[in-house]
Amino acid sequence: MTLDRTIQPADLLKTIDRLFELAIAKVRGLASEWNPEQGAPVFTAAGRYTSRGWTEWTAGFQWGMAILAYDATGEAKMLDYARQRCTRHIPRHVTHFGVHDHGFNVVSTFGNLRRLMLEKKIPENEWELAFYELALKASGAVQARRWSCAEGDLGYIYSFNGPHSLFVDTMRTLRSLALAHQLGHVLMLENDREVSLLDRLVLHGRTTARFNLFYGEKRDHYDVPPLGGRTAHEAIFNVNDDHFRCPSSQQGYSPFSTWTRGLAWAILGFAEQLEFFSARCNISPQVMAEFQRAATATADFYLDHATASDGIPYWDTGAPGLRDLGDWQTKLADPFNDFEPVDSSAAAIAAQGLIRLGRFLGPADKRYQRAGMAIAAALLSEPYLCSDRKHQGLLLHSVYHRPKGWDYVPPGRKIPCGESSMWGDYHLLELSLMIRRMAKNELYLKFFD
Repeated sequence: MTLDRTIQPADLLKTIDRLFELAIAKVRGLASEWNPEQGAPVFTAAGRYTSRGWTEWTAGFQWGMAILAYDATGEAKMLDYARQRCTRHIPRHVTHFGVHDHGFNVVSTFGNLRRLMLEKKIPENEWELAFYELALKASGAVQARRWSCAEGDLGYIYSFNGPHSLFVDTMRTLRSLALAHQLGHVLMLENDREVSLLDRLVLHGRTTARFNLFYGEKRDHYDVPPLGGRTAHEAIFNVNDDHFRCPSSQQGYSPFSTWTRGLAWAILGFAEQLEFFSARCNISPQVMAEFQRAATATADFYLDHATASDGIPYWDTGAPGLRDLGDWQTKLADPFNDFEPVDSSAAAIAAQGLIRLGRFLGPADKRYQRAGMAIAAALLSEPYLCSDRKHQGLLLHSVYHRPKGWDYVPPGRKIPCGESSMWGDYHLLELSLMIRRMAKNELYLKFFD
């Protein structure tokens, strides 16, 4: 990535205000047309949101977008809409034992609503607050119950693929365990055995850092020193003896290339937990060092190897069509090329992680925050920000599942482009709200209090 100039938060205020105006219109439009019985909206095809009927992991982003829009604008109808829909549709996700996505669905909704009440942006109501907190406690415990042991006294929250599977994505959903722990909750098992949610959060992060990340230390033939910070989407374990077997990938090109949205989840997930640990927990220096190493390694790989010059990545660093794009890292990302799609949603997730990491490390290291701001500026302008009111998405050129071919390819094009995803739209709003607060010297946006 090339950093030609320093962009300050205040430089983006006008484009952020425009973004939230568009967001209100698009949230309203989708709400008036979408039937929740179809499941959760996931990604657009020809500008219209469609569902995929898999695990409904994007439901929280749909209602969470309305909460973020209210937070930024004070538009009361956004809050009313979010409260009604969350109360009706999110409880099933609170007690969903079959997924690892609780932080996406529950923290994006009930977590944001609780945060607004604590920030006095919603009138205080004892029972409403208790409702949100009960949901967050239950969600954290349910997610923590999906537990597999790993070698070396480690362990992880296993993915919906089964007890053998550790996804890098889950780093961002650990917010559910963090909030439940902060609220004084524990996981109760047989014989009234109490299990610390913070302990499971820490162990999951350490296991991810060890087995889903590469540090250029020759763990395998492809783990070469210049490429430290790569991530594998999935780590596979032998559940009979807890031993690690191999890296794998569901949504990336291969186990030995880097699916860039997984890389982005790691950057943001580790950076966010560092903020939580430093503010709320008595964590050992060893654990802090492990999490910081993971955060900086993935951030460095993203900036040095995974993106085009503007900080926007293609969907996987090993995608075979990249060779047809020539020296793609020295050029602006081209979402309209004929060979490989970009993934703007990965950029929105990574940008937030880079800014958080930069703030955590302090003023001595400005590279990460500068990079995150530059990526945000790119996403808030053409060809990424969608101002077309007929298109239901906000952030264009997002990719869902390239290997399965789920993404829409427009007529006359050879690869997916011009479409949006619920997670991309939500994370663009979350990123922009964070920057807006920084520009106005308001309370720094974080998931915990």
